Amino acid sequence: MGRKRIGARTRLREHFLANIGRVMGSDELREVAGGITEWARRVRELRNEEGFRILTHNDRSDLKPGEYLLEDPKPQPAFERGISKETRAFVLDRNGFTCQMCGAVAGEPHPYDKGRKTRLHIGHIVDKSLGGTDDPSNLRALCSVCNEGAANLTLDRPTAAKLLVQVRRAKSHDQLELLKWLISKYPRQAEDMLDD
Repeated sequence: MGRKRIGARTRLREHFLANIGRVMGSDELREVAGGITEWARRVRELRNEEGFRILTHNDRSDLKPGEYLLEDPKPQPAFERGISKETRAFVLDRNGFTCQMCGAVAGEPHPYDKGRKTRLHIGHIVDKSLGGTDDPSNLRALCSVCNEGAANLTLDRPTAAKLLVQVRRAKSHDQLELLKWLISKYPRQAEDMLDD
């Protein structure tokens, strides 16, 4: 009998758990996943479906794009995948099988990731962690690159003034949560500010 083949997601999970606290690059993770082009999707599945808090540059300022870090081996509660095949098909058709952020078309070469065809996913407009639902009105087609956050080129970034207005309007509890997140994202800068 032959040896059972281990899937890319399992290999990635084992690699992250064997390297807790060590920053890993996308080339390393692609190799661990067996060189498959969908390695980033498997990392997202570890985060979204299994609850592993795999950090990226969106979470911490000291991580560069394409760097990943697992600090804690204990998974957090993960959201269920509640989007039906029918809803996925409806959203893809409504969005013309086109990424709603960069305009890449399903099956065509990706404009920002040469050498790979565009693969579309369904993304939430308001994230589930912020109360967003799986209703089609809260869903949009996103390519793998935009879904991973690497090419959010078409969105206008909010200015500091706009952000401060929103923070001031928020409840004290939410402001404190934001402060905790900022300190965890910018630990060195927070220390420097406290020392001044």
